[in-house]
Amino acid sequence: PPLLRAAKGEETERAPVWLMRQAGRYMADFRKFSDKYPFRMRSETSEIAVELSLQPYDAFGTDGVIMFSDILTPLPALGIDFDVIKGKGPVIGSPVRSAEDVAALLPMDDPATKLPFVAETLSTLRKEVAGGRNGYETPAVLGFIGTPWTLAAYAMEGKADRHLLQTKQVMMHNPEVLHAFLEHLTEALITYVVYQIDSGAQIVQLFDSWCHHLSPAQYMEFSHPYAERVIAGVRAQRPDTPLIFHANGGAGKTAEVMMSTADVVGLDWNTSMAEARAAAGADRTLQGNVDPMVLFGPEEKIREEVEACLEAAGRRRHILGVGHGVVQGTPEENVGLFVKLARESASVLA
Repeated sequence: PPLLRAAKGEETERAPVWLMRQAGRYMADFRKFSDKYPFRMRSETSEIAVELSLQPYDAFGTDGVIMFSDILTPLPALGIDFDVIKGKGPVIGSPVRSAEDVAALLPMDDPATKLPFVAETLSTLRKEVAGGRNGYETPAVLGFIGTPWTLAAYAMEGKADRHLLQTKQVMMHNPEVLHAFLEHLTEALITYVVYQIDSGAQIVQLFDSWCHHLSPAQYMEFSHPYAERVIAGVRAQRPDTPLIFHANGGAGKTAEVMMSTADVVGLDWNTSMAEARAAAGADRTLQGNVDPMVLFGPEEKIREEVEACLEAAGRRRHILGVGHGVVQGTPEENVGLFVKLARESASVLA
């Protein structure tokens, strides 16, 4: 698959494409499930998760099929339960905020028993897309995780908070508690990523979704080293599987984000692709980073923005995507156009 080749740093005849949150409420077929079933039921019932994962590929021919899941999915295996409340997002009833809380966490010792649906979803996706469907070529199947920092912040905060008040207080008063929690998550996530790869994931993306809450110095202390340990730990066991590191809120930290040793660096839409390419050099594979709100625009605007992104990325070693998740309400046909433009980019790249 072109996406897999690009993620491994090989030359591709065109820019491969997939979108974060490509399986989402903007699709009428997705809403048939989301209006009926709660989030965790959808993501933890493999038949439903497979169906939702495949919807954007079947509709648009994306080069990647990412499993329908959540960054918080592994937390219950560690003893941290969560729920997703419609309109409010994820809520963790018993946040992890003390040394005692960290000491009580469980190890990720048996993901196949605790998270069997992940293996079922990924292995089924590999079978479903083998040889391509609907006239589209075979896509790559992606797994994903949240980075240790992002999961720690979610589990300490208990919910999304624009100031990260609880987590930042732990960071300022008891940084050793935060570091101990990050250590535990790092080891657990290495095991979880290897489990995803062994279940069928051909590429795994690390989402540092709450990177924007950190100053550059905080990022280098609380996020970067732990994400790097996950990457190194996975590489030691599964060296042939490419890893993508995506920092949401990496703007202002481009130099630090580029220190990632992941095979691909994903950029949010606040980052200049041209500056990122200059910082990364010609041989690094970059992913992104069109503003997802562009997909609400007219066709000529979408074409213009895609063209500008391809141009800024240097027309090689680039995976086209949006710089954040597809937004609810996005016209489906515009996502289709975005994907089509990538498939037509061979003529542009020539």
